[in-house]
Amino acid sequence: MIDRFELKQILEKSVATVVFTKVNGEQREMKCTLLAEYVPKQNVVEKQLLSETLTPKENPSTMAVWDVENNGWRSFRLDSINSVSASSI
Repeated sequence: MIDRFELKQILEKSVATVVFTKVNGEQREMKCTLLAEYVPKQNVVEKQLLSETLTPKENPSTMAVWDVENNGWRSFRLDSINSVSASSI
């Protein structure tokens, strides 16, 4: 099993394919990253941050990532990961 630190390092340097089991038992494959060139910058509008561009709060048992195919934040439980492979789009 990959640990949070190792996974974060991979995602900060590349786009990775993460295969994990969703809460409902379905297996999901997601191309995701934490690379700055993909993750949107925070925008300030009338002194309020737009919620859709915020980095989600960190939870030690989950990992929030940017889904490059759906252009949005997604998360998964670290203990549900089946495989991780660095890739490119």
